[in-house]
Amino acid sequence: MAAGAAPYRKLDPALRAERAAIVFDLRLQGLSYRQIDVLTQAPDGPTGGHRISATSAKELLYEEVERRVDPRVDAWRALQLDRLDGVLRDHLALRNANWDRAMDGEERPALAVDRALNGVTKTVEAQNKLLGLATTKIEAQVVEVTQQDVELQEMIRTAKAKAALEEAAIIDGEAGE
Repeated sequence: MAAGAAPYRKLDPALRAERAAIVFDLRLQGLSYRQIDVLTQAPDGPTGGHRISATSAKELLYEEVERRVDPRVDAWRALQLDRLDGVLRDHLALRNANWDRAMDGEERPALAVDRALNGVTKTVEAQNKLLGLATTKIEAQVVEVTQQDVELQEMIRTAKAKAALEEAAIIDGEAGE
């Protein structure tokens, strides 16, 4: 047998969920994490004497909140995706209805196709954002700095320092007069 700490044992998920629900209810009653720690140590406490530390109580509370909130968030997300799918179908139908005439050079159908394609783009962006797939645009500007630029910057710094010293000397000379 190897020396050292016992191997990490993960708590039974059902038991962990039960304890998370207990912590959630205790927090709803207004107990602090430390009060939950003390209460759970009692043999006649809600956990039958199994201590839930303040840190574990906080972790369990977060898990329980996620479990209780996520189903509603997922249902809302599904509704929004269905709505956006309908909007996307409408934009694509508009584009398809006007495509041939727009390709023949007619102006009004071309504008309708343009609006439909803009709508498709915005709808797909909204779907991606809803699914957490939104991308961030990053603009960068690269500036090459040569040795001459570095030397010029050093000359400017030296001149500024020299001017500051001369200004200080002039101010001190005026103060002494």
